[in-house]
Amino acid sequence: MGTILTMHRNLLAALVALGVGLAFAKAAEQPNILILYADDLGYGDLGCYKPDSKIHTPNLDALAATGLRFTDGHSSSGICTPSRYALLTGRHHWRKFHGIVNAFGASAFDAERLTMPEMLREKGYTTAAIGKWHLGWDWAAIRKPDAQQTGEGRRKFWGPEAFDWSRSIPDGPLAHGFDHYFGDTVINFPPYCWIEDDRVTAAPDRSMDTELFKPIKEGNWEFRPGPMITGWDPYTNVPTTTQRGVEYIHAQAETDEPFFLYFAWPSPHAPIIPNDEFDRTSAAGPYGDFVTETDASAGQLLQALEESGQADNTIVVFSSDNGPEKYAYARDANFDHWSAYPLRGLKRDIYEGGHRVPFLIRWPGVTEAGTTNESLVSQIDLMATFADALDFELPSDQAHDSHNLLPLLKGEVDRIRDTHIHNTYEGQWAIRHGDWVLVDHKDGYRSGRVADWETKHKYPADDDQPAELFNLVEDLEQRHDLASRYPERVENLRKRMAEIKNRGHSAPRLAGD
Repeated sequence: MGTILTMHRNLLAALVALGVGLAFAKAAEQPNILILYADDLGYGDLGCYKPDSKIHTPNLDALAATGLRFTDGHSSSGICTPSRYALLTGRHHWRKFHGIVNAFGASAFDAERLTMPEMLREKGYTTAAIGKWHLGWDWAAIRKPDAQQTGEGRRKFWGPEAFDWSRSIPDGPLAHGFDHYFGDTVINFPPYCWIEDDRVTAAPDRSMDTELFKPIKEGNWEFRPGPMITGWDPYTNVPTTTQRGVEYIHAQAETDEPFFLYFAWPSPHAPIIPNDEFDRTSAAGPYGDFVTETDASAGQLLQALEESGQADNTIVVFSSDNGPEKYAYARDANFDHWSAYPLRGLKRDIYEGGHRVPFLIRWPGVTEAGTTNESLVSQIDLMATFADALDFELPSDQAHDSHNLLPLLKGEVDRIRDTHIHNTYEGQWAIRHGDWVLVDHKDGYRSGRVADWETKHKYPADDDQPAELFNLVEDLEQRHDLASRYPERVENLRKRMAEIKNRGHSAPRLAGD
């Protein structure tokens, strides 16, 4: 009898062990995914990209030390909405639109467009977006039929009485793959209130008035007029969303499903409003302090992964939607800190500084800690990369421009993509192919040309040619225009760009490249 009991106990232990083993195997096959997305952060702001940066970023530097740091990573656009759309669809924004979703604007997503959270939900993930959305909602659905705008001309806006705030707001994050949302949609766009899932948590009852806020610390508020709740305080944005992110991560440790959290800061985008505890924590003024606060927020989220026991089974991606805002020129003059260092160009520009951004990936069991990769990659590539890792077959009419980076992350190949089209606005394009980039415009500026900055950094005078050509291996700073020297290369790059644009896709699985 004792022998039989022992056999039963051994069998039970074996089955338990097998069950645990299978659970671990399943977990390994379906890692959690945490995307940390900064707003208007420069390539040269983090210590891991510029060791003598005047901004203290210990948490993101530690992430780089435990993961893979790309030095040639790009967003799809030099502004907010298009880059977010491209990241979440694996498709260049310019195949559909160029500009941002404005205040009370409609969704950037078509109903038939597969998004990353929709893909992950099909593989059993629970999904959440916390923070900045800026991809639109159907605000017209809750606007009262007789509503009238206030003000005149370009200053017309909807007041708080124009909407039925008790109703759910359609066509937001929950309509495009997210199970949960918390944030204020866009920090400097109305409505100025918290939104949880598809409803405001409190009804706006007055119009926005920045005079009611604590003083701004650098630059301008850049707040669009519109409805606001009494007592709204934009300084609470980063602390509140961070706390929600921490709570979400801890809660997922108690569930059986893998999670996808898309956490998007409003920082260091204007308004530049670091909380008082971060004042003078950098040597780059309030903007630098705001970056430090963003880094501290990242530290809390990463610590939540560690404390909840999920860090070893969570892919962490950190990047920014585009380069730094034009306030960077004054920062360079006042503090000798160039946020886009060593690049030329800022947000909106198609020079490298507008779209070459910090790009970190920590993927336990895949990426090697503390490594640097110089290959050309794009945020657009995350869609196909996760699809391959999860054995999800992307339909032929989706993720048109997403390249699978998994072999690159594993160190099996030296490069995945050779080409990337850079664009922010219609009529101003650039194409990267190999070591070369063609700016198919008289220059790559959109945020304006600042002569004092060019003089300080020893840039030659503009040669007044219709296009510019640069070899980035020899001239990463884009100082020396070679278009007149290599006219045949200019034409070849123009033809390549036209072919990619007209073809409708650039993904190797679709193009046969």
